[in-house]
Amino acid sequence: MKNIFVLGLTDFQAGELETVRGARDYRFHSLLDYDELVKTEDLDFTALLQAAREQLRSFDGTIDAIISHWDFPTSVIGPILAREHGIPAPSLESVLKCEHKYWSRLEQQAAIPECVPRFAAFDPFDDDALAGIDVDFSFWVKPVKAHSSNLGFEIRNAEEFREAITEIRGEIEQVGDAFNTVLEMVDLPAKLGDAGGNTCLAEQFVSGIQAAPEGSMFQGKYHAHGVFDMHKDDAGTSFERLDYPAGSIPESVQQRMIDLSERYLRHVGYDNGCFNAAFMWDEQEVKLWIIEVNTRISQSHSDLFAKVDGVSNHEVAIDIALGVGPQLPDAKGSFAVASQCMVFHDEDAVVTRVPGEEDIERLAQDIPGAELTVQVKVGDRLSDTPNQDSYRYIVGILYLGAQDRDELVERYNAAVASLPFEFEPVPQEAAS
Repeated sequence: MKNIFVLGLTDFQAGELETVRGARDYRFHSLLDYDELVKTEDLDFTALLQAAREQLRSFDGTIDAIISHWDFPTSVIGPILAREHGIPAPSLESVLKCEHKYWSRLEQQAAIPECVPRFAAFDPFDDDALAGIDVDFSFWVKPVKAHSSNLGFEIRNAEEFREAITEIRGEIEQVGDAFNTVLEMVDLPAKLGDAGGNTCLAEQFVSGIQAAPEGSMFQGKYHAHGVFDMHKDDAGTSFERLDYPAGSIPESVQQRMIDLSERYLRHVGYDNGCFNAAFMWDEQEVKLWIIEVNTRISQSHSDLFAKVDGVSNHEVAIDIALGVGPQLPDAKGSFAVASQCMVFHDEDAVVTRVPGEEDIERLAQDIPGAELTVQVKVGDRLSDTPNQDSYRYIVGILYLGAQDRDELVERYNAAVASLPFEFEPVPQEAAS
């Protein structure tokens, strides 16, 4: 019996793991708690790493695999622990060359310059930072390390820059200080200068259709096992849903994304790990842009792989950790297409009702394969919930399968209309 440790394992993900071939021969364990790894605003990297080490040290049995599927800090803790236990994993330096957004841009510029937007690093605590940014409006600003789209803003003028910097200054150190702790573990190149964990990046605003290949590098062999459509909302600021397999861009463009990802990963020396990358395809300009490369499977993709291919992408990560060549089966699931959909609330509010177990069970009965994870609880003020998008609040995540894309959209609309989320305005004294 192999012992597989998954950082921040949730009950929902435990169900996905049951689809992995040979699951009866594995015993899955959560390494640390989801809330302390993902939901916390008080991020102490040293304490988390030590707690994980203590949990593994006290375990009575073999430690056969350590799996990461969340963003920082798990994307870094996983490879560190795996290396300490002799489990195949990428080097910490190669991980940080992807995780540090400015360092990653510099490496992308060296390896795949044809698809890198203009960018500039800046200190958000510098009152004259805007004067040093050689990127025309409109551009994005974001920390070099943050959760998802948190503290990411589209900047169209100097006033919006000042407003964004004010918000960034109040929150960036929650993740930035912890990221600095990790940066101290490697020798940083001179080209980074003073761009530490509390640095920000300004990036040329690019538009088009976004898509994401996911794959792995194992003992020098590169393999892509899926490509996803990443649909933004009408405002173009928040991700509304992920669809698998991708269908909105030509296969030739998908293959180019896959090839570019390989060039980059080989350039930074990334091996024995999984990745997912985000690209933007500007069809009008016939231009492909790289957005980012993440050093892990995406937990957002797991249920969709299970629905379409019959197996969660966790299988690839497990195979690599066990020293086995990874491969996902093709189209052996119950659905032809699948989607992860965000359920949003646009304004700050207090949650007064969320779907209960009966509501979720009824949803599954009405829409085969439909699943819901509720992201808030009654009494929550939305602006106080951690790691939210900078523009909208995610209150739930829907997972849907269908036989074609039209049916997928119909099921999404029906599901959202059936969910009993309720809110009330924030009390005036609390809002002021």
